[in-house]
Amino acid sequence: MNSQSGFPSIEMSSVSKHFGSQRVLDGLDWQVARGQVVGLLGRNGAGKSTLLECMLGLRELDGGSVAVLGEDAGRLSEKVLARIGYVPQKPDLFDWLTPLQMLDYFKAMYPRWNTGKVEGLLSRWGFDAAMRSKQIKKLSGGEQQRLAIIRALAHDPDLLILDEPVSALDPVGRREFLRELVEQVIERGTTVVFSTHILSDLERVAFDLAFLKNGKIALQGQTDALLEGARRILVPVSNLPAAPLAGEVRRHQDGAMASVIVQAPNADVERLAREPGVRVEALTLEDLFIEVTK
Repeated sequence: MNSQSGFPSIEMSSVSKHFGSQRVLDGLDWQVARGQVVGLLGRNGAGKSTLLECMLGLRELDGGSVAVLGEDAGRLSEKVLARIGYVPQKPDLFDWLTPLQMLDYFKAMYPRWNTGKVEGLLSRWGFDAAMRSKQIKKLSGGEQQRLAIIRALAHDPDLLILDEPVSALDPVGRREFLRELVEQVIERGTTVVFSTHILSDLERVAFDLAFLKNGKIALQGQTDALLEGARRILVPVSNLPAAPLAGEVRRHQDGAMASVIVQAPNADVERLAREPGVRVEALTLEDLFIEVTK
């Protein structure tokens, strides 16, 4: 795996972005270390795509700064751009070309273009001779998405940004993509930021999770640690301490009972669990997502 010493792959500091009166990113701070594989989670409209576009310098910031592979995201050099792979939510392919014509066009732009990898992916992902010669606009949504992924992986990027990359793929296609991601990308130490609504996919590949809420990263941590430690504490309001518990993420009251979410078991939780009428429950990733992003 790549060394995580020196500068991080991505460093976002006090990043703000608004559209009219809507503030999508609000003083967001976030770092992604080299070799880290992070799943980005957030509700629809939370700003995940905007965050990734700001990260890559595709949107102008209203405040703050972003550094990618050591350079200002708004002024990335050709050398750094050649080390980045990006799959947008909607494939931005040259749809009047054929897959082969489009890939040949991009091949000239990337010194590290891996022709063997491209051929292998085309073959494994069902691009026979007829499909390779068909105009891209005549391909299905899933086929276009596969092609966008092939283009992003073709030059063995050091940083791979994936914005809902499997939304148009069927379960078999998703499984094939995730296998490729693990065996051919993550294993070579590539830094990956992966946004998706399919939580089971993230559990397979993401070593870390980051939750976007109210324009900020509300919670981040190693996937296993978050899931092993996350607890929902159901407690009578009469027994609930007024001060936040250690590691508390959120709390809400429903009548005479309150629900408190904490990141990890601790002395506060153990003490509260001994009170009458208190129940402590482990959380799944789906539970944690719902609770953190409410």
